[in-house]
Formats: sequence, C-alpha cells, structure tokens
Amino acid sequence: MNKYEALLKSKMEEHSFNKLTALGNDKVMDFVGQFIEHCEPDTVYVCDDSVSDEDYIRKVALEKKEEFPLAKNGQTIHWDSYGDQARDKRNTRYLVYKENLEKMHSLNSLEFEEGMKEIMGIAKGIMKGKDAVIKFFCEGPAHSEFTMPCVQFTDSWYVAHSESILYRPGYAHFKDMGKDDDFFRFIHSAGELDNRNCSINIDKRRIYMDTQNDIVYSMNNQYAGNSIGLKKHSMRLAISKSGREGWLCEHMFVMACINEDKGRRTYFTGAYPSGCGKTSTAMIPGEEVVGDDIAYFRNIDGEFRAVNVEQGIFGIIKDVNSNDDPVIFDNLMIPQELIFSNVLQDQDNNPHWLGSGLDAPDKGNNHSGYDWYKGKQDDTGKEIGIAHGNARYTMRLDYLHNFDKAGFEDTKGVRVQGILYGGRDSDITVPVEESPSWEDGIILKACTLESETTSATLGAEGVRNPSPMANMDFVSYPLGEYTDNNVNFGKKIENAPKIFSTNYFLKDENGEFCNSKLAKKVWLHWAEGRIHGEYDSIDTPMGKIPKYEDVKVLFKKFLDENYTEKEYNYQFSFRCINWIAKLERSKVFFMKMDEKTPMYIFKKWDDTISKISSIMDKYGDVIKPGDYKG
Repeated sequence: MNKYEALLKSKMEEHSFNKLTALGNDKVMDFVGQFIEHCEPDTVYVCDDSVSDEDYIRKVALEKKEEFPLAKNGQTIHWDSYGDQARDKRNTRYLVYKENLEKMHSLNSLEFEEGMKEIMGIAKGIMKGKDAVIKFFCEGPAHSEFTMPCVQFTDSWYVAHSESILYRPGYAHFKDMGKDDDFFRFIHSAGELDNRNCSINIDKRRIYMDTQNDIVYSMNNQYAGNSIGLKKHSMRLAISKSGREGWLCEHMFVMACINEDKGRRTYFTGAYPSGCGKTSTAMIPGEEVVGDDIAYFRNIDGEFRAVNVEQGIFGIIKDVNSNDDPVIFDNLMIPQELIFSNVLQDQDNNPHWLGSGLDAPDKGNNHSGYDWYKGKQDDTGKEIGIAHGNARYTMRLDYLHNFDKAGFEDTKGVRVQGILYGGRDSDITVPVEESPSWEDGIILKACTLESETTSATLGAEGVRNPSPMANMDFVSYPLGEYTDNNVNFGKKIENAPKIFSTNYFLKDENGEFCNSKLAKKVWLHWAEGRIHGEYDSIDTPMGKIPKYEDVKVLFKKFLDENYTEKEYNYQFSFRCINWIAKLERSKVFFMKMDEKTPMYIFKKWDDTISKISSIMDKYGDVIKPGDYKG
C-alpha cells in the first residue's frame, strides 16, 4: 500500500484513482501524493488517453473561464496576466547541488537547498480552492528508443488543454512501461487568480528546474512559455540528460526537402535564433514539415536519426498573414481546435492580431482588459496595440497540408542528411556554404551564430548577440561541454549529415536585403543537391559555395527570377576582416561562459584566424568567388 493512498482517495473520484493505480508505478504515486499533500488542491482529476478525457479538459477550461469560445467552432481565446506574456528569464533558474555550483556559474543557477526551500514555500497550499488535473505524455513517438515519458500536475486547465494539442498522449506508454522510473515530472500552479482568471502574484513567479532529478517547479504564471513544462523546461531537462547519455536534444526543426525531379525526399534539421527564419524555413512551400521547434537525435544502427518531440505548434502569431505564412494563416481561418492567446476578441467573437493583413476593429477585449479601445495607453503612457507582440496560436501539426505524417510517426526517427545553421547577419556570412567536415560545421558555423539587433529591437541597432547553436537560452550544462558533446556525437557516425550555414539577412551596398524571403528555397535545394553529389562547388577559406550557373538555374526554376552574376559575386564574396572579428567574438563569449571549454575548440578558432590572416595578405580583405585557390 502506498503511503499516500488514503490522501489520493480523498481527493479523487474512483475512476481517477483507478487510472493512477493501474500504472503500477510507485514513483508516479509518490510524485502525485507529495504535491497533493503540499499544494492542497480540492480535487484531482487523472486523465488517460481517451477522447472523453480530452473533451473533458476542453469543457472545464471553458467552464472555469480560462478560455473563451470564439465564433469559429473549436477555436478559443485565452489571456495571460498583463505582466506574464513572455518567458521570465530572470526567474527561470537551475537548482544545483552545492558541489556543482562553480561549473554552472555562467548559467542562471541557485543552490539546491536554498532554491527548494523557496519554491516549496511558494507552493505550500497554492492550489487551495482549486481543481487540479494530471496528464501523461510522450516526447517523441511512444514505445520508441527516443521516447521521453512525462507527467504534468497542474491547476490550470488551459495548460492541460494546450499540452493536449502540443504533445503526444502518454498514458498507455506509462502503463506498458510499468515500474520504470525514468520520466520527467512537472508541477505547475497558476496561483491566485483575478476576475479574468489570470495569475495575480507575478512577483512570486518562479520556474525552477532540477536537471539532476528531472523535475520542474513552475508557480504563479500562465503564459505557456513559463507554464507548459513539456516545452522549453523539458527541453532543458533533455539537454542535460542527453549530455549524460550520449545523444542530443536540439532547438531545431525537422523537415523533408522534396526533389520532384528525382522522386526523393531528403531530411534536414535546422537551428536559427528567434526572428532569423527558423519557422519560415521549416514551412517552405513545396517541402514537408515533421516539426518546427525541438528535435531529439540518436545514433540508431549507425545512422543519424531525428524525431520531433512535439505534435503541435506554439507559434508567434504576429505578422502571420496570407502572403508570408499562407499555410499557417489558412489554418487559423478554419473552424477547428485552436487556442489564440493575448490577441483581440471583437464584438462578433473573432480574433485579431498584429500584422494579420485584415481590417482590425477599434475596440474589443484583449490582453490589457475587457475594455480595449484604439488609443488606450498603459501605465507608462505607451499606446496598447490590438494584440501583444508575443501573442500566440496553439495548433496541431497534422492540420497542415504539408505535414509529413510518416516521418513524424517513425519510431526510429527520420535519417538526417543535412543540418542548417543560420543567424541574422548583414555583412559577414554568405547565403549558403557547406562545411568541409562535421567538426568544422559545429565549431565554425554553429558555435559562431549571432543574431543582429534591428530597428524593431529595444536598444541600439546592429548589435551582434552571440547565439551558439541557436540554443543559449536552454543549454543546461556548461557550454564548452555541450559543444564537445555535439562534436563527438557526429564524429561517431560514419555518414554524419553535411552541415551548411545560411544567411537570409545579408545586405547590399544600399543597406537593403540582397534577396527575398523566398530565396531560402534556392539555398535549401542547392544543399540537397550537394548531399547527393549533383553540384560542383567553389572553395572558400571556410567551406564550399555554389557555382553561379547552378544557383542561376535554381532561381529561375523555383522563383522565376533572373539572378545576376553581379548579385552572386557580391553575395558570395568572402570577407576576411569581418570573419576574423566574428571568430574573435566567439572566443570571448565562450571564455566568459565556460573557461573550461576544451582547448581544441579554441585552437580551431585560432588556427582559422591565422589561416584567414595569411590569405588576406595574399588576396586582400574581400575575396570574390573563384579567386581563392586553397
């Protein structure tokens, strides 16, 4: 008999208690029992994978007014507290045992005992007067080598509903795995709520992650980036776990490049910092998407295989319109299960967001309250727009007509043959370049990623923010060790994917972007051809670039554009001084983040800087395609 059995029976109806005990998993029972005792919810509902339980979650989310129905059947809207509409980086911290604090010093860490005392103090009785729900999920396909089982305990039915859309059901997997205790645990409470059922105590918002014991504590928040444990919190647990076990968890999309002429599909993954083209690359028209955000990589039978961790999209809705994101936009217009968050609800119960391309009303309900009107100002005197800039949509991937269902469901994952890394870079990196080796690709392309600030960013324009692997917000153990694991993982696979850098933001002499947003299809298909040995290349000091005649044909084929040799020569020139400065910035950043970064990484940068310096003495600063004779 479990020590919490009497307590569990007192908080659950019989069918919920029976679902829990049917798992035969003492660790699950202890987790649930401990937090029922500590957080003190009035009732607890346990879900299995049934349609009836999914319907029940949606029903309760509406009854509790955490969500509101919209005009189109299946669509709902949710609002977060005015101060809880983005990830709280300051209060998202790692709980670290005292002996590991020094090596985690550059990450946002807190001594374990101190952090546990604080978070458990906040959590004490936080669910009084509320009904909680327990859901079981799988990250990655169930019953697979990739599978990461997860259990979520929350008092927010909006959170439970969101996760039902975003993640694969996992109750059956838990039942089959029996007493296995290798799973992630998440405890969340929205805390005290206001009259809109939004979290009040934002000053006590905490998201504490214990990667040593695979558990996340999230209190006093509802914004999905803070509350949905299976999103980026789980990703941090998985990055730490993969580092210990020899696989990889990366902030990457997974997609299939479709070559209709050859009748083949080639799988790519890609990492891009926020605002640098990640989602638009995953959704290139004519290709197919497996996942848009998080991937697990494993060496399976000597092949580099990947799965999408999720089954849905939690996407930024700003600027989603019929021109730039037609696949997503069309689905937002259909009566089907969707959650809109922090957008405007008009008097006819239709949603409106920034950059939709549609006419917006002058008044309605939005993230600032039930009384929004055009010209309304916040406490600082700043005008409040129709929707928050970080407003979101939550949607199933299988709604998309270009969804690769077979790739998504493959329990062995898809075989990855190409990896794309791209940042926001106005004057250094060429539009596409192949790395000569896996190690060079990780150290010289992935580790040197930067995201350049724009006029839309608070602060100075043109500041280059380092973003190694486009993953710095989520790396959960020292950066040098994480990089070393990436290098070693690929080197152990005989036919590791080719690594390519891309750059969609190179500017011409007039400060205008060199190419349209659609040009990324050209760079993707050149990379696909290189993987299959179909294009020759030109050497640069750091890799291989396309020949003009090949990209000229691709521009005509896919975009019906005449790509000139003048454009090509400018865009694919190697810029020595800028590259040396970029590599020097990477050295400084890595030393700041992890002074114990393996020395071979710094040696690679130093050797490359020396090589470029020597080349510059011979060829000058800017080297046109074909001039360099390596």
